[in-house]
Amino acid sequence: MSSEVVAIVVGGGPAPGINGVISAATIEAINQGKEVIGIVGGFKSLFAGDKKSVLRLKIDDVSRIHTTGGSILRTSRDPIETAKEKFKTLLGMLKSLKVKYLITIGGDGTAFMARWIERESRGRIAIVHVPKTIDNDLYLPGGRSSFGYHTARHWGVEIVKNLMEDAKTTGRWYFISTMGRDTGHLALGMGKASGAPLTLIPEEFTEKKLVFQKVADILEGTIIKRLAMDKDHGVSILAEGIASRLDMQELESCEDVEKDELGRIRFSEIPLGRIFRGIVRKSLEQRGIKTTIVHKSIGYELRAADPIPYDIEYTRDLGYGAVKFLLRGGTGAMITFDEGKLRPVSFVEMADPGTGKTRVRMVDIGAENYEVGRKYMIRLEREDFEAGHIQALAQAARMSVAQFRSRFSYLID
Repeated sequence: MSSEVVAIVVGGGPAPGINGVISAATIEAINQGKEVIGIVGGFKSLFAGDKKSVLRLKIDDVSRIHTTGGSILRTSRDPIETAKEKFKTLLGMLKSLKVKYLITIGGDGTAFMARWIERESRGRIAIVHVPKTIDNDLYLPGGRSSFGYHTARHWGVEIVKNLMEDAKTTGRWYFISTMGRDTGHLALGMGKASGAPLTLIPEEFTEKKLVFQKVADILEGTIIKRLAMDKDHGVSILAEGIASRLDMQELESCEDVEKDELGRIRFSEIPLGRIFRGIVRKSLEQRGIKTTIVHKSIGYELRAADPIPYDIEYTRDLGYGAVKFLLRGGTGAMITFDEGKLRPVSFVEMADPGTGKTRVRMVDIGAENYEVGRKYMIRLEREDFEAGHIQALAQAARMSVAQFRSRFSYLID
């Protein structure tokens, strides 16, 4: 190999469009006279010093992969302990492969690794990071979405639409939990686009310890309001990040909490729909209301889907932009596009000054983007507790007006 080697590494969970970045970056780098290698298995292979994981990429290998889901280089997550123990092995392997340019594709954990390599290589390796996450929680210029989000939302909406029709046909409710480790962007996008009666996201809960009963009461309130409208069915969407706001002692008392390779709680493995189905169904049955509630998790079905045209075009821009940035002498930045123009965001700028971790973009519940979604939800509102409204709701709930007010009015305070 020559001394002008471009290496590509993918980290974190899958997201639609990874292959588009790999394809565009490989083609542009080769057209500029560089050699391109892909590290199959991500950082795990580099930490292991596994040279069998090195895949030399040619244009014919990547020219048609931009429309496909998954990652031809696979991906992996690695705990920070492994990184500390094996970091010298990683640097040694990159040096032995004569890597001069490194493109990392991933979320906040991969971005952290990219910053670490850039710092420790002391200028020997120029690095650019391409941000990906279906959670859409990265700070990007102009509020731009991260690649993969639009595809995940698209297929998530298709699933929710089918379940809404099933709910109407069978007279039942679906409680759906979807990915979004810390934020509710994906859940909100799916809820708004599908017209689901209710979407709950972690950002609307500001208390330090969110109790199960409050979430259950919001869900039950929506079911009651629908019953008052002579509707015995519906779909409620819950962002998995709600679990991060729940009282951990209460959560661990009813579920075995799994952790990922980084030691973080696997919120995607916590069956929020099942937990709240049990609470809500029991409450309704105590008052003689029979309701079928089905829980379902949506997430893994979305991560490796074939990208929609938006993400195909977007990832081609990003892959090309990453190589252009590197070959112009750039390093230590995340590649983004703002109003159609390439814009690198430095590693310093993308990091939280307090923690050093990649900054997370939360849903702004004070902005019109959330306001629109909230306005079209069917849930208990302040006017529902006024005379002329509360009687019908109390009747649907099989409670007296006083009982209904006592039970649910705190939700709108």
